[in-house]
Amino acid sequence: MKKAESSSTLGPGGLDISKAFFKPILNSAPPSPTKRHTKISVIGAGNVGMAIAQTILTQDLADELALVDAQPDKLRGEMLDLQHAAAFLPRTKIHASLDYSITAGSDLCIVTAGARQIPGESRLNLIQRNLVLFKNIIPPLAKYSPDSILLIVSNPVDALTYVAWKLSGFHPNRVIGSGTNLDSSRFRFLLADHLDVNAQDVQAYIVGEHGDSSVALWSSITVGGVPVLSYLDRQKIAYEKETLENIRKEVVESAYEVIDLKGYTSWAIGYSVANLARSLLRDQRRIHPVSVLATGLFGIDGGHVFLSLPAQLGRTGVMGVANVELTDYEARQLRNSATTILEVQSQLDIEDL
Repeated sequence: MKKAESSSTLGPGGLDISKAFFKPILNSAPPSPTKRHTKISVIGAGNVGMAIAQTILTQDLADELALVDAQPDKLRGEMLDLQHAAAFLPRTKIHASLDYSITAGSDLCIVTAGARQIPGESRLNLIQRNLVLFKNIIPPLAKYSPDSILLIVSNPVDALTYVAWKLSGFHPNRVIGSGTNLDSSRFRFLLADHLDVNAQDVQAYIVGEHGDSSVALWSSITVGGVPVLSYLDRQKIAYEKETLENIRKEVVESAYEVIDLKGYTSWAIGYSVANLARSLLRDQRRIHPVSVLATGLFGIDGGHVFLSLPAQLGRTGVMGVANVELTDYEARQLRNSATTILEVQSQLDIEDL
């Protein structure tokens, strides 16, 4: 596919005229060899991939953005559409190709590509089809960017993050799933709505599977630094556990509502993933509930499993998992969530990964 890139060549023979517009100052030093050049690759130019790409551009998170997709016409169209907005965006080199060599030297590879679930199709069959796709995606990313961080967004994200880890051969701190970062944002929004406060003042996590077996950590929720449930208990203010569970279910079902209404989700996941990219590439060391290798944590055993836990993210990937205090019930639910994911993984055809 013909690429359109930022270029300083014009005229016959591709004459480089960029230097003709500027004169160097006297005794100027050459460009610093330590200048950081940040490159992000997004695999998959669908609704989610392009929402992520657009948010990365508007938030000035990369000097170079590479797009990869299997559909050449759509890919070129998306690339040109973004390039034509150059006058309104921070300076970023944008290019695209069907060939994974375009991702070479990436600091962060974001994978959104994946098969969509066919009506009536089992979850296991969907994962199996995506596993086949990942066998063609992850190895070339690892080949061309061996020092990158892999951020998996494709669903089911926990199982596919495990698959990406196995296929890449990377250390587990450099393979991350978007997990429940967006679920937790939805959770904070709903709690803020119930309490009539700003969502930024609500500290709350959804952990475990990005799916039906997710776990709301009610015991650690704070609003303005006040632990919500313990405060209600001290003030002898009654609340129903069924109400709390209904809020968690609303979080799980909210994505399905968006899909029913507009056909897909895009903007919220775009902001969520850009938020993760900022923490990783800017070494922010913020805590995000993302899918990480959880084996050996909070009593989780039985095999290698990726699920969401509050993790500190920085330039090296996952720097550690927060020692959140769980109630016995929450810890039990988290282990059940891990078992759910492991049961699915055990049925996958992954012998040759």
